[in-house]
Amino acid sequence: MYQNDNTVYYPQDELTTMLIPVTTGCPYNKCKFCSMYKDSIYTKVPLEDIEFELMNGYKYTEKIFLTGADPLSVGYDRMMLILKLIKKHLPYCARVASYSSVRSILKYSNQELSDLHNAGLRLLYIGFETGSDEILKFINKGNTVADSVRAGQKLNTVHLPFNSIIMYGLSGKDNGIKNAKLTADMLNKFNTNKIITMNLTLFDGTQLAEMADKGEYFPSGRTERLEEVKCLLENLKPVSNTIFDTTHPTNILKIKGKIPDEKEKLIREINSL
Repeated sequence: MYQNDNTVYYPQDELTTMLIPVTTGCPYNKCKFCSMYKDSIYTKVPLEDIEFELMNGYKYTEKIFLTGADPLSVGYDRMMLILKLIKKHLPYCARVASYSSVRSILKYSNQELSDLHNAGLRLLYIGFETGSDEILKFINKGNTVADSVRAGQKLNTVHLPFNSIIMYGLSGKDNGIKNAKLTADMLNKFNTNKIITMNLTLFDGTQLAEMADKGEYFPSGRTERLEEVKCLLENLKPVSNTIFDTTHPTNILKIKGKIPDEKEKLIREINSL
């Protein structure tokens, strides 16, 4: 049964992009830090509803973002049908983007991912969060660092671009530098279009917020979080220019630039805070 949830989440880069619902809720919904889908039931939006949205879209639409926590969770056959419907009704659309989890990417074969790319899926947003197995287990993310690296390298192999979402502050007090180095090490193992940082926010109703209230989890302070971002930036060694972006509303600093070319400039901006 399709639950029509009025709350729609999408990246700030997709602010002017046409949004097409593919799923509601989250197929996993177990991360300790996340509150976005706690009250939503995971459902697949009926294909007829998706087609109705496309039929009534602007004919010359160039970009589409598929909404839902993890649209790729619907599987290859359904995703291919959706991309074909987009091409049928909005032939000028040059780029379809979507959130995706590491788990979903690993369920697809290289050929399937390549086929989806060729059919119009041109950008993924992936919440890697951290490069620490200890923290991934602690937040109940549901995958390991090795899984994250395999997913990133898999997408590189099929030339499907993706943005990497990282969350600083997750590791808690006195662990930021260690977490930053491990996260940089993970990111250095694949090529990503953009590194998007988010600052951990303890939302009411999440397990992490409850643990903090009980004194079972101690969040890091502002200074340590700035040091964590700086350390992450210092240890990143991308093979080709990658955008480093901390302009998401949750961040305590707003910087954006290409690394490695502008790395020193970005570090100076952090030092000036």
